[in-house]
Amino acid sequence: MLGMRNTCLALATAALLAACASTPSPTPSAFDAPVAALPPAAKPAPQACPAEVPAGARCFTGADGSGAFYWIALPKDWSPSTGVLVMHAHGGPADTGPAELKRSEEDLKRWAVTVKAGYAWAGSTYRRGGYGVTMAAEDTERLRKLFVREFGQPRRTLLHGQSYGGGVASKAAELYATVDGQRGPYDGVLLTSSVLGGGNRAYGFRLDLRVVYQAVCKNHPKADEPAYPLWMGLPKDSKLTRAELAARVRECTGIGAPAAQRSEQQKANLAAIVNVIKIQERSLLGHLNWATWLLQDLSQLRLGNRNAFGNTAVAYKGSANDAALNAGVLRYAADPAAVALLAQDSEPQGKVNVPVLTLHAFNDPTAFVELESAYRGILQRAGTGHLLVQTFSDESEHSYLADAQYPALFTALLDWVDKGDKPTPQKVLALCQGYEAGYGKGCRIQPAYVPPSLDSRVAPR
Repeated sequence: MLGMRNTCLALATAALLAACASTPSPTPSAFDAPVAALPPAAKPAPQACPAEVPAGARCFTGADGSGAFYWIALPKDWSPSTGVLVMHAHGGPADTGPAELKRSEEDLKRWAVTVKAGYAWAGSTYRRGGYGVTMAAEDTERLRKLFVREFGQPRRTLLHGQSYGGGVASKAAELYATVDGQRGPYDGVLLTSSVLGGGNRAYGFRLDLRVVYQAVCKNHPKADEPAYPLWMGLPKDSKLTRAELAARVRECTGIGAPAAQRSEQQKANLAAIVNVIKIQERSLLGHLNWATWLLQDLSQLRLGNRNAFGNTAVAYKGSANDAALNAGVLRYAADPAAVALLAQDSEPQGKVNVPVLTLHAFNDPTAFVELESAYRGILQRAGTGHLLVQTFSDESEHSYLADAQYPALFTALLDWVDKGDKPTPQKVLALCQGYEAGYGKGCRIQPAYVPPSLDSRVAPR
């Protein structure tokens, strides 16, 4: 099972990597590739609010003129002179196609708790799908400017990033820390369930997943399909569908069937993959989808057919036979130019000048809680660690946590901004418990929790 021979040996330099026959020649980086047939900028058009939004709110939609669409929601009686605007940076980037308005509508439905708490909400689709942290930060800021132009300057503006959008918000907090020599437009930043630390640190484990999965299952690609370096995700002309990949994963691991119906070989295969990569069984297929189509988008379209993730020196541990596994996994060297481009696009430097508050479930199956340690380290090295407060819950979800926790976080952040009252995790928990009467039970914040280092979860490069 684990004795797969390498088809592309460990390479010492990016130049040698390019010598592999299946590796395409580089093309220019395209993080900011133009989008065809841009919709023109238009004034926000009134729309019926989704049912999830509280009664009395007013909603608007539109296009920002750069390819992105948006939804805006104003609570009943909201006024800019007294009101707070929450700019929302959404997660992903699972969708790699063109922007669609329904993406922002889905975000508003999920985060209607923001409007219920009395805050205006605005969310951009971003100008295109696929990876691009700086692009998404620019699109979020463009929508903020549009909001101010149409509805007035709010008393306070908070930036909320969720999942991948947390990485977007952490980057935007630095890109717009100052504007024209003045303090930037955001008064505080909330990061929830966030992918932090930059794409280089946060996404490398998905190459680990691809090589370990292939060593174990040998069906992505299959033996009768053309070989390609796995950092590519998929060849551009591949017709593989998500349903077909799911079928391959089921065939190898038995996922989707009750454990009692899995063969002994399927059980062993599944155990090897999830134990080595340190992911939950329920998230294997989702991570493998990202390690396929997102890597295809990132490596080929955004990094000019170059690989930002190396594994030449990674020692994989946790299988029944680690020696055989490490002898069988494919090895790739990272291209320094791709590493630099990805870092430039996505990696924060800790240059924040406003309060940053985070919430992360420590059993998050998608964005490892250890990413919070990486982000704290970045701010501490930059001398801005005092501007960061992190909170953690014992939940096991990623996309959305308990309702009452969000108004508590917003209140704690605004108290910090308005009064200089820096919150503690204990304060956030107490605020949350006070909101349970109106938002339902579910405060799961654990004030004493400290996340392990990212290196304890993802093999260091």
